[in-house]
Amino acid sequence: MGKYLAAVAAMAVLVLGAGPGSAQPPAWSPGPWLDDLAQARAAIETRYANLEWLLTERELDLDALFARARAALGNARSDGEAVAIFNRLVQRIGDGHVGIEWPRPAAAPAAAAPPAVPPPAPTAAGFCRARGYASPSNAAGLAPALSGYAPLGTADPLPAGTIPAAGGRAGILRIAVFDPHGSPELCADAVAALAIPLDRPCDEACDNRIVTHAYRQLGIAMQDRLARLREAGARTLIVDITGNGGGSEWTEAAARMLSRRPLQSARLGFVRGPHWERLWRELAGRLRAAAGGAGAADRARLLGWAGEADAARAEAQRRCPPTGDPACPWLGRAGFATGLVGRAPSGGFAGRDWAVHVFNPAQHSYVDGAWDGPVIVLTDQETWSAAEQFAALLQDNRAALILGARTGGAGCGHTWGGTPTRLTNSGATLALPDCVRFRADGSNEVRGIIPDQLLPWRANDGRAFRARLLEAALPAAIDAAAALYRRSVSR
Repeated sequence: MGKYLAAVAAMAVLVLGAGPGSAQPPAWSPGPWLDDLAQARAAIETRYANLEWLLTERELDLDALFARARAALGNARSDGEAVAIFNRLVQRIGDGHVGIEWPRPAAAPAAAAPPAVPPPAPTAAGFCRARGYASPSNAAGLAPALSGYAPLGTADPLPAGTIPAAGGRAGILRIAVFDPHGSPELCADAVAALAIPLDRPCDEACDNRIVTHAYRQLGIAMQDRLARLREAGARTLIVDITGNGGGSEWTEAAARMLSRRPLQSARLGFVRGPHWERLWRELAGRLRAAAGGAGAADRARLLGWAGEADAARAEAQRRCPPTGDPACPWLGRAGFATGLVGRAPSGGFAGRDWAVHVFNPAQHSYVDGAWDGPVIVLTDQETWSAAEQFAALLQDNRAALILGARTGGAGCGHTWGGTPTRLTNSGATLALPDCVRFRADGSNEVRGIIPDQLLPWRANDGRAFRARLLEAALPAAIDAAAALYRRSVSR
């Protein structure tokens, strides 16, 4: 923040003029920014979950990357140029969850307040907007541009309809984001159902009540859309997650609604160090506490899982360099993206308060196989994070055909606040992923999801053109999805 204030002071001298005897501002120096650069590199080399991917699959030369940044800083002449150099470095890494956030300049003094005007009456829409509930700009997806599209007539969330396909109808379901915050209607419904007062502060407990209700309604909406698509004659389901930036762990519940076979979640990798050591220690403590009041069978299971958390904690305490040594791999590995349990039938943990600590989909209401039939998932370069998790889970379990373009590549991201690094000079915050989802073939999900059938989509294509390319590819994709489904039900 001090750098911004210095820049403001220098600008004031230029604008107002430096009179006789005025002190000249100190010359700009790259030294403090070079210190930040060294701090950023140390964080990447010790806290970055995707470091092995960066060095091997991405083939990025860290020495060369930081040498170029140091040289550029040496030639820079202002804080603005230094900020641009750091932004380019982050962009060059090419990981959707690596980011840098810069402190905001100090706000100008507020002008004198105008005469008081009575505030407008609070509304549910304004209340929800203030809590971050907003429809994505591309909420409708590709469906309205497809020939013969017949919408179900349902309101948000999850617009759906049918299109002519293979001599019949195919259903198309749009998921714009895997989080109820993408549907202001869900918040407004929760406010009404829970009688939330709009003229009082809404604390954390209030927010939790709203989002819990919203998640429940999101699951109900998905089951409703799937049932209505079947009633409308759809025999193949197309799930459009193009442009979906991610969301939350609800993605695991949503995917399981599209397969009557329980899905096996991705294996979890984590950065060794204090952050994950604490997470595993706290999990073991919660499971042992739950075991104290559980029946004999559940007590045995809970203590067994607590032992797994203890072993994971020990792994987090080890220190291993990113050298590829199989005896001491860079990342620790334990459990799954869903917790210590990677596969369980829906309702398998019903009535158990501790279920979410071992299998996070258990916190949501869903039914395995709410849709029973061929599934196609549409992806593009703007499909990220939890949306990639959804596509990967279905692809790895051979439960859906992925059609479209390779996804952006964000992977697991940050857990429970992650391990951000605050750069000392600039005050910027460098965010680095602290976990990895390992796919069925052992690859890191951060590489992006490669579709089973590729479409020549580009990120800047218009919706109508993308729709024409999709329509040309759909007959073959529907046949392939049907064959995939037949193989899955014959197992």
